[in-house]
Amino acid sequence: MILNAFDMSCVTHQAPGLWRHPSNEADRYNDLGYWTSLAALLERGKFDALFLADVVGIYDVYRDSAAPALTDGAQVPVGNPLLQVPAMAAVTKYLGFGVTVALTYEQPYALARTFSTLDHFTNGRVGWNVVTSYLDSAARNLGLDKQIAHDDRYALGEEFLDVTYKLWEGSWEDGAVRRDRDSGVFTDPSKVHPIEHRGAHYNVPGIHLSEPSPQRTPVIFQAGASPKGRDFAARHGEAVFINGIVPELTRNVTDDIRDRAESQGRRRESVKILTLVTVIVAETDELAQAKYDDYATFVSVEGAFALYGGWSGLDLSTYDLDEPLRYVDTDAARSALSIFTIADPTRDWTPRDIGHYVGIGGIGPVIIGSPATVADELERWVDVGGVDGFNLAYVITPGTFEDFIELAVPELQRRGRVWGAYPEGTLRERLSGSDSPFVASDHPAHAYRGAYLGRPSALDGARPSPALKESAR
Repeated sequence: MILNAFDMSCVTHQAPGLWRHPSNEADRYNDLGYWTSLAALLERGKFDALFLADVVGIYDVYRDSAAPALTDGAQVPVGNPLLQVPAMAAVTKYLGFGVTVALTYEQPYALARTFSTLDHFTNGRVGWNVVTSYLDSAARNLGLDKQIAHDDRYALGEEFLDVTYKLWEGSWEDGAVRRDRDSGVFTDPSKVHPIEHRGAHYNVPGIHLSEPSPQRTPVIFQAGASPKGRDFAARHGEAVFINGIVPELTRNVTDDIRDRAESQGRRRESVKILTLVTVIVAETDELAQAKYDDYATFVSVEGAFALYGGWSGLDLSTYDLDEPLRYVDTDAARSALSIFTIADPTRDWTPRDIGHYVGIGGIGPVIIGSPATVADELERWVDVGGVDGFNLAYVITPGTFEDFIELAVPELQRRGRVWGAYPEGTLRERLSGSDSPFVASDHPAHAYRGAYLGRPSALDGARPSPALKESAR
């Protein structure tokens, strides 16, 4: 059972209003000590990874204003999730780090270097959660008039990943870096190749700036709910993040993603599927329910509407609170809309329902109970829902994670669902169970391993050194 802690460099992530709870330290998001302490805690709890969400925009759909999000701290202010990773890696040995970066507003040449650097600094423990962004506010502040159309963002993403795969996998051969002090050769230029990429969106003629890192390509995380999104996830995702309400309905999604992966030549088991869940655990079911009831008194429905407006593109202030919603197509994150209006066809969802549901746990389910009750339900999600693990959100931090580690993890270990000790290896090896740190042979990045052998290298066309000519005389 894969266990990722789900966090974000902000005050309010998935529990609007709970930042006010006296035991919540979420407002320490801009304190590096918070992150290093959290990483050490998660490693003690044998978590696979810390999964860091991110947005590069403001949730300003609700009431057509940023004010509700600012009031509640709903994913604003927000820090850069890349910057705390090296510090967390320095205080841990095994914990992985999945970092969200929206490719829409990046350049593949530069971002490839960033992830290679992180992979070096973490000794092969980093993954990239590939997203295409979903906020109009991000687009407006990053040079566009409006958000790129939903399906067009995935076309952009395909080429972006193609470029990074060429850089990570093909540009530098194995053995290119010699570190030979006697000969004075650090890198053999004949084994470093320009990728000569010319495409519809990017032109990248040169070589990768970084030497190969432990994994070369970071573990590829992805989340997609639309048909285009699921195709993208099935083609590239090594770990795919989904949202579900009940396991019985979620099984349709997990089977569909694996069907799509198989149709593209990948093994079904090569795609690990994670779902969002929030766990409130205590020694007994009654104590856990009391804990939930306490948390519920702090929920901000306005904050929930602000978050949901950003996720779905719908301004719930324009609807009657008790009017059932119907699915409408938007260019935002379609999973946030379909999760309520399509994924659970057994009920009608009103804005009031959504506000209370999102108030604790965002758009994922909340599991409340004793260690045995929690373990039973997590096992049901795996066995019935077809998921491989979870992105565990917090209500309060680090308290939610501390409770889970103290109470739920030992029960899951007793059942053989969570390891008692970390296996050695990279994040990819631990997630996949393979004995190789590199992408599998059925992953599209693998096609570029050795693809530039025999093709032009950094040595070709180099002019003789004047100093060497003089020396020869």
